[in-house]
Amino acid sequence: MAELKTDHIVLNMGPQHPSTHGVLRLEVVLDGEVVVDVIPHIGYLHRCFEKHAEAMTYPQVIPYTDRMDYLSSMYNNFGYVEAVERLMNIEVPERVKYIRVIMGEFQRIANHLVAIGTFGIDIGAFTPFLYCFRDRERILDLFEMTCGARLLYNYMWIGGLSHDLPPDFIPKAKEFLKDFKKSIKELNDLLSFNKIFIERTANIGILLPDTAINYGCSGPVLRGSGVKWDLRKNDPYSIYDRFDWEVVVGKGEMGTVGDCWDRYMVRVKEMEQSCRIIEQALDQIPDGDVTSAIPKRVKPPVGEIYFRVESPKGELGYHIISDGSPNPFRVKVRAPSFVNLQILPIISRGYLVADIVANLGSLDIVLGEIDR
Repeated sequence: MAELKTDHIVLNMGPQHPSTHGVLRLEVVLDGEVVVDVIPHIGYLHRCFEKHAEAMTYPQVIPYTDRMDYLSSMYNNFGYVEAVERLMNIEVPERVKYIRVIMGEFQRIANHLVAIGTFGIDIGAFTPFLYCFRDRERILDLFEMTCGARLLYNYMWIGGLSHDLPPDFIPKAKEFLKDFKKSIKELNDLLSFNKIFIERTANIGILLPDTAINYGCSGPVLRGSGVKWDLRKNDPYSIYDRFDWEVVVGKGEMGTVGDCWDRYMVRVKEMEQSCRIIEQALDQIPDGDVTSAIPKRVKPPVGEIYFRVESPKGELGYHIISDGSPNPFRVKVRAPSFVNLQILPIISRGYLVADIVANLGSLDIVLGEIDR
């Protein structure tokens, strides 16, 4: 007797900005409600960062880095300026190094708060979103009082910073950290260990460690699968090796290692580690001039460099080729969101169509650095 075969349904999810984390279209192939395949289509935003960089001087490129992952703008600055400084053999003052780490880790917390809050909304929990954005606003207040901007900063410059910390920054930062530790407990009580949330995320979208490594995943997506890899520890840059903190990995506490809940929980626990780093940096920060090493003209020698940092979403790498002119000959970006998105079909096949939303939210992508 011939086997009865049903036709597959092709469903388009997106682009609808609030529900798909940017202008992303997913072509979903379904057998009833079971996912057969997911094909991401990313060509809608056209940020054109890499081509723009060829027509700009090195300092003029910095505001364009802001606009890739616009939820991690400070860290985009961080990676780019450190790459150019290595190309030019510029040593920045100690105070600059500390401030960059402080701002970078505040940006990590702010990024994860958006990731966690929007993930809650994806699953159907609205209140945690409000709590997360309440705390994120206080971080943006710190950024605003320092450089005047709340989203796109152009704060870290080649050789230094655009502004020093204002006098009341450190007290306000310490006050935030004290309050935020209570907020994390509040978040865990409200969302992390909520029965419905666990049932929607545990044992869903399982990403095996070998698969994560083979596909080049990084950041919380990789560490959620139990792989202890963080560039701040494994390939240290700046002054991260001076601080006492731990790399967080998924442990399968609510289900299988590498599920949506693990990826979510890694971000929650990483915020705690970022608080530890910032507290130590605030206590150790030296005095100094944050503009003393900024060159009057940025003109690197002929050569090239690849430099990578642990951005909130994973390995952010800048490959810069210099031809000796004031403009870069080529700037190529290794964007973590772009690499992490490719495993969406892998972790979605065989699950229900409703689980695609959880899987996508657990990857924490931003289309600005995917279609850059």
